[in-house]
Amino acid sequence: MSPKGYKMLHYAVVFFVIALIAALFGFGGIAAGAVGIAKILFLVFLVLAALTFVASLFRKT
Repeated sequence: MSPKGYKMLHYAVVFFVIALIAALFGFGGIAAGAVGIAKILFLVFLVLAALTFVASLFRKT
């Protein structure tokens, strides 16, 4: 997997942790925004990981 994909997953986890901390302190709007960003980044990471996997299958044959 490319280092760019890992970086995106890292940012998704960071925003998820920010959302958890914000929710813990009662900042609902900030938590919802951070969760939304984390979801988007995680989905982009999954798509890139799947594309990389499929590309590697075609490259080996």
